[in-house]
Amino acid sequence: MNFSTWQEFEEAIREILEHHGFTTRFRHVFKDEQGRAEIDVLAERYGLVLAIDAKRYTHGWYRLSAIKREAEKHAKRCERLERLEGRKVVPVVVPLIDDSVYLHKGAVIVPFVKLNDFLLNIHAYLHEFGFW
Repeated sequence: MNFSTWQEFEEAIREILEHHGFTTRFRHVFKDEQGRAEIDVLAERYGLVLAIDAKRYTHGWYRLSAIKREAEKHAKRCERLERLEGRKVVPVVVPLIDDSVYLHKGAVIVPFVKLNDFLLNIHAYLHEFGFW
């Protein structure tokens, strides 16, 4: 996959989510006592809410520590959104790298190439990671 900009990458993620029946909100901004925050793509289907943080990291720039650091920040941002929304929000980081799907400090890391599989088997993944 070759995305010229991060906007193209976010749009591709949004299209995949919509293909799987999710309704989406793009660049969802919210504000709480800690200030302003943004979710790249907020997706909902049958009461399940996914908050997607898209990271257009490539092999030349990719660092596992950077992905993990972003996952931790995203999980905290999603906790804030949960308090405002009053419902569970699943934090998902989608980097543009080929790796495995795993959980890190409350956020599911789903490489872009595995996003379709993740969405097809979402209940199994979320059960495995303790979200159910």
